[in-house]
Amino acid sequence: MEQAPSRFEDLGLSQDSLFSIKRAGFTEPSPIQAAFIPIALTGRDCIGQARTGTGKTAAFVLPILERIDLEDPRTQALVLTPTRELSQQVSDEAERLAFKSAVTTACCVGGRPIRQQIRQLEDGAQIVIGTPGRVIDLMGRQLLKMPFLKLVVLDEADRMLDIGFRPDIEKILRQCPESRQTLLLSATLPLPVERLARRYMRDPQRIDVSTTNVSHDTIDQYYITVDHHRKFGTLVRLLVQERPQQAIVFTRTKRGAEEVHRRFAGKLPKMAFIHGDLAQSARDRVMRQFRDGEIRLLIATDVMGRGIDVSGISHIINYDIPEDCDDYVHRIGRTGRLSSTEGHGAAITFVAPDEGQQLTNVEIRVNQMLNAYPLTGIDPVEKKRQVRHVDELPPPISRTHVVDDDDFWSVA
Repeated sequence: MEQAPSRFEDLGLSQDSLFSIKRAGFTEPSPIQAAFIPIALTGRDCIGQARTGTGKTAAFVLPILERIDLEDPRTQALVLTPTRELSQQVSDEAERLAFKSAVTTACCVGGRPIRQQIRQLEDGAQIVIGTPGRVIDLMGRQLLKMPFLKLVVLDEADRMLDIGFRPDIEKILRQCPESRQTLLLSATLPLPVERLARRYMRDPQRIDVSTTNVSHDTIDQYYITVDHHRKFGTLVRLLVQERPQQAIVFTRTKRGAEEVHRRFAGKLPKMAFIHGDLAQSARDRVMRQFRDGEIRLLIATDVMGRGIDVSGISHIINYDIPEDCDDYVHRIGRTGRLSSTEGHGAAITFVAPDEGQQLTNVEIRVNQMLNAYPLTGIDPVEKKRQVRHVDELPPPISRTHVVDDDDFWSVA
């Protein structure tokens, strides 16, 4: 296989794009960018498979920007994403990388006032980014017109199908011009995604830069065996011991996220929770504060597990081990990010005594054994009920993320 270019200058991008890339602080293309962009620029349908946090957004945004006719105000590109937050992130990235061009964009998602989105479309949005439900709504109102589309992107395709968007996606694709270019990007390519690609893409070239070890090399992965009723106390002790720069605690349910948040209330500042039932304005506010570093501990469901690029996250704590192994991969992908300058991240998973098989399934998925975390000062489980016996504990996690604010994590 021909070696991918190692410089943005060798990918076939315009000078305006190269200027924006440099201004955005990108120094060299990631593997998915180096392999995907040159083929996408030819107009061929492409399937890109890469791990979470490897720069997939720029891999499709840059080819879109290269194909936009700035003299034509009509919608020329459509990007579908599974969540409102990811749509906003893609929209922000498009605006950032279009710094030297007058391209117009519209972010069309539910939970936000539709009037502003209608106005953007009426004024002329050359790139529309949105969730399938709102896109169909705007199509039905004859406000989002498809005949002049040059390019359609299915971002995080596996996640969109997981949460039931397949009928909406197919309805949208059937309304798009047959001559369009279709780009599909995904962390995994299960059979439903393969079927979708075969039906709606034309001889796509598959670009797979995922590795056998699907987890990041920049993430130290650990587990803690803990009784269900001792989880919260174990979490408190873990935060005191680790003092993360910024952390996400993942729970399996919305009620679980609210319960963990409630138990911290009044004891820990700069914390919040987020899940799919929150009003969109509240979700937007929490995400903005989290990106700005105003929130240091976020309790979240898997609404945060995909595609959210926040570079300061040092720790992921799986308060509940995910039922789906792919969800584990996407959760831990929030730390050790491509854009992070902090080095290694840490992912620590709580495993109840009756969840040993789920831990084994995760280890099979990531093709490595997770080490037992060397927690001190608390006994999270009765010794006779441990998932596995560990004679020698690994060395403590590197303290590269410890902050000087000694009082912040003193929540015990």
